[in-house]
Amino acid sequence: MEKALIIEDDKDISELISIHLADMNMEVDKAFDGKDGLMKAMNNHYRFILLDIRLPELDGFEICKRLRMEKNNTPILMITSKSEEIDKVLGLEMGADDYISKPFGIRELLARVKAVLRRTERMLQGEDQDEIEIRCEQLYINVGMRIVEINGERIELSPKEFDLLVLLASNPGKTYTRMQLLNKVWGYEFEGFEHTVNSHINRLRSKVEKDMSMPEYILTTWGVGYKFREA
Repeated sequence: MEKALIIEDDKDISELISIHLADMNMEVDKAFDGKDGLMKAMNNHYRFILLDIRLPELDGFEICKRLRMEKNNTPILMITSKSEEIDKVLGLEMGADDYISKPFGIRELLARVKAVLRRTERMLQGEDQDEIEIRCEQLYINVGMRIVEINGERIELSPKEFDLLVLLASNPGKTYTRMQLLNKVWGYEFEGFEHTVNSHINRLRSKVEKDMSMPEYILTTWGVGYKFREA
């Protein structure tokens, strides 16, 4: 049975969510403060994590940041405040896969959970079925195994960084607007959050480019968006 982690200090909300996830045949762990949640997330394997931002001890932003720094790429669905648009932006920039705003309906929550599971399931299927390899100069990408190397050295990318790189590298020379990248990589129309793409592109460049000020692979089409270099 697959496991999910709910990090939410409101015990009534946590219990309600856990009941519905159990109906999806999910085993659920719960944490009611940030420190306990981070410890559980680091020491167990979860299919996904539901993470509230406003937590005692350690907030959701810091938990997300630390997990991504430790190369923990478990999908994170962040619970934000409806009145705080900046929470949604920061959550995505920290490496969250999606967000849902309080107050939310249980149907909406389960739809978001299922969308995250479908996306990651496609990734897992790709590991078994895809043997696509992309090579460009010193850059090597194995799409099925989700491996990226520069000069033979393994580069660790977050799921969104990897998906961005594969999309661009699979279509060399094609320019994507920030909105197109949000739609294709995140799977939703995150209207107003286009600069989130900039943050992910910058982090991706810091890992694959020799010189971020003169990128060789991920190029900017000024006033439009980004593209991968043509061969």
